[in-house]
Amino acid sequence: MIVGVDDQPLAERNENRSRRPISPAFKQFMTEQWGPAVPEPTTAGKHPSADPAAMRRQRLASQFPGDRLVFPSGQPSRRSNDTDYPFRPHSAFAHLTGLGMDREPEAALVLEPVEDTEAALGQGTDTHEAVLYLRPAATRDTPEFYSDSRYGEFWVGRRPSLAELATFTGIRTEHIDQLRDALAKDAGQVQLRVLRQADPSITALVDQVRAESGTTPPEPATGQTESADAKLAEAASEARLVKDAYEISQMRLAVAATIEGFERVVRDLPQAMAHHRGERVVEASFEAGARIDGNGLGYETIAAAGPNATTLHWVKNTGPVRPGELLLLDAGVEADSLYTADITRTIPVSGRYSAIQRRVWEAVVDAADAAFATARPGNRFRDVHDSAMEVIAQRLEEWGLLPVTAEQALKRDGQQHRRWMVHGTSHHLGLDVHDCAQARESLYMDSILEPGMVFTIEPGLYFKPEDLAVPEEYRGIGCRCEDDILITADGAENLSQALPRRADAIEAWMAALLPG
Repeated sequence: MIVGVDDQPLAERNENRSRRPISPAFKQFMTEQWGPAVPEPTTAGKHPSADPAAMRRQRLASQFPGDRLVFPSGQPSRRSNDTDYPFRPHSAFAHLTGLGMDREPEAALVLEPVEDTEAALGQGTDTHEAVLYLRPAATRDTPEFYSDSRYGEFWVGRRPSLAELATFTGIRTEHIDQLRDALAKDAGQVQLRVLRQADPSITALVDQVRAESGTTPPEPATGQTESADAKLAEAASEARLVKDAYEISQMRLAVAATIEGFERVVRDLPQAMAHHRGERVVEASFEAGARIDGNGLGYETIAAAGPNATTLHWVKNTGPVRPGELLLLDAGVEADSLYTADITRTIPVSGRYSAIQRRVWEAVVDAADAAFATARPGNRFRDVHDSAMEVIAQRLEEWGLLPVTAEQALKRDGQQHRRWMVHGTSHHLGLDVHDCAQARESLYMDSILEPGMVFTIEPGLYFKPEDLAVPEEYRGIGCRCEDDILITADGAENLSQALPRRADAIEAWMAALLPG
């Protein structure tokens, strides 16, 4: 035990610095004279996500007949001392329950196998029953109500009851204290699988139950390299590759809010140019709208002006925003449902592109258009990237920047054009900005595109200020164009098409938004 100079354990220091009342008189008085709590309006009635989430659970669970599946929501992450970061539930938990925003920390969704799994499989009915284990709202006669700064309603506001959440989600709810017994039931006969990375404490509980029942953590099957727990994580990730109608509606909301955020940034450009850390002005402008119009940011905003735009993930946002330079804004609003957009535009700070800026930007948009033309049902996901690269290589050859021909560069043993675009062109999008990341390669890069898939198209060109392989006029220019694409039955829809893309359209759009 570590102690301080006064021999008091350091872990107790926070409580010692508290001025919370603890007298018996106070504790007694706090249990008296309380009227009924006002119900939380956001959990009134069944949520529109409930039925789609039930279908997702059924499809996923049918891959593991007879197994008990555990999906923790996760724990709040400590920022410092007694202060937490904002809580966000694990994406698999959100996907399978429909719970968004900051619900519900330290909870777990358990998919309990039904007694006659074979009959359920044959009849196409549910192979599992869903049970949601969580912490109920504290009653007024308990100390938690006024003394628990993480869960007490005096500190964090009204929390829904188990009954309210059962109605809201359509899932049977139980007290989190019952989770251990539920996991231990028939543990020797029922295979336990847990989403291991979601919550270390629940994973430890699952492993303890396994040990006590004489079962060991599932090992890889013959010819496979993943453990049974990892297969659950893989399946949960792959379950999000094709979005249902509710998910697509949430993507549309996130995209619309993101476009409004881009407009807000343009209006605030004069303020950004006037500040020595103008990129922070851009970042703050977008984030303010994200909190007003959605749950917040889908990821850390990239507000990269001038040569900072040649750094792919520039999130420091400490630089100035100067007239005559470009601003690369890569940003996305996360909806209350936790679905996020991911859009990038590279705009001229002064409202008009220079000749060389326009040349680079239009080449990037041409590459995006080629990728978009390939984003069709029946084509492969990796084909989208290849189409964009063909245009990038051709433009670099036309400008005299490639040391070889475009044809040679595009070969596997060439790739010289990738010096100026080292990232991929597309990634799946949804609850995570890089959604479905644990899916198998055969279902991700090598997948055949099908309706309901949502992903980005984001080619770019990045010429570092110190890059001696290009003429000086290119140095310090970084451009990326990113849109969110939905595969439809007969093609593809650019969900973010309302945000201008071509140079002339962007200049006209900015002229309408900039003051004066």
